[in-house]
Amino acid sequence: MNWITNFVRPRIKGLMGRTGTPENLWRKCPGCGEMIFHRDLANAQNVCPQCGYHLRIGAKDRFAALLDHGEHELLPAPQVPQDPLRFRDDKRYTDRLREARAKTGQQDAVQAARGSIDGQAVILAVQPFDFMGGSLGLATGAGLVAAMRVAVNENRPFILVVSSGGARMQEGILSLMQLPRTTVGVDMLKEAGLPYIVVLTDPTTGGVSASYAMLGDVQIAEPGALIGFSGPRVIEQTIRERLPEGFQRAEYLLAHGMIDMIVHRHDLKTTLSRLVAILAKKPVPKRIAAGNGHGNGNGAAVAGNGHAPSP
Repeated sequence: MNWITNFVRPRIKGLMGRTGTPENLWRKCPGCGEMIFHRDLANAQNVCPQCGYHLRIGAKDRFAALLDHGEHELLPAPQVPQDPLRFRDDKRYTDRLREARAKTGQQDAVQAARGSIDGQAVILAVQPFDFMGGSLGLATGAGLVAAMRVAVNENRPFILVVSSGGARMQEGILSLMQLPRTTVGVDMLKEAGLPYIVVLTDPTTGGVSASYAMLGDVQIAEPGALIGFSGPRVIEQTIRERLPEGFQRAEYLLAHGMIDMIVHRHDLKTTLSRLVAILAKKPVPKRIAAGNGHGNGNGAAVAGNGHAPSP
């Protein structure tokens, strides 16, 4: 038995391991490569203070940033078949759902809640990318339609913050059926005369961008968000041509009339508050009318192409 190898060295490594720095204290910005301290990043709503890159955030952070004092009441998720096709690839679909739920704490890719923005009652639905790429399946479609029904019954404007890779392949044709189903939900809002505002975040693609995500009364995007149907690489391989610089990014879509405005995350609450008031034909909240409506950041909203009233 070697006393130094078997006792002293493991003891030293154990002491060093306990005093080491946790790996999750710093995040690397995908835009500029700078390392950002986790508290600074959280205070900036996951926006890089160096280059302004908008990192992805989940439903919990969206509710906290957009709703008054972060207070909200989650709407119950409708019950749907968990694995209607008994699908299996490398893993069973039920196992993938279980892993995603354990990782995110969500039942599926959409969460909707009652809340208020500057005292204006709204329904806010968030479809983040962290749950199976924000993919659209039976549960997501049912959750969106149920939330839209609540908005109609309670006469509340409906706001959707979306990030998605498209329809969920594990549910096949059943996921594609959610495209017309959610479109009917949007029609319910329009028939009731309620505002429907969509915030497109990175990325919003596939069947989601081909249906309810592009049907808002006002289409807002975060800076640099990828928005389209197929990704740029797939399009280039199909048409065998080089795409324009920044193709399918929010700035390109704004210049070509596909969206109405680009809004920095720090100014999103102020912009939504003003739009809700304008579209609902109500007075603009005093906080914004007084000129102090900026959030906790310094980003500016980029006005759009005249398709919607400028906030």
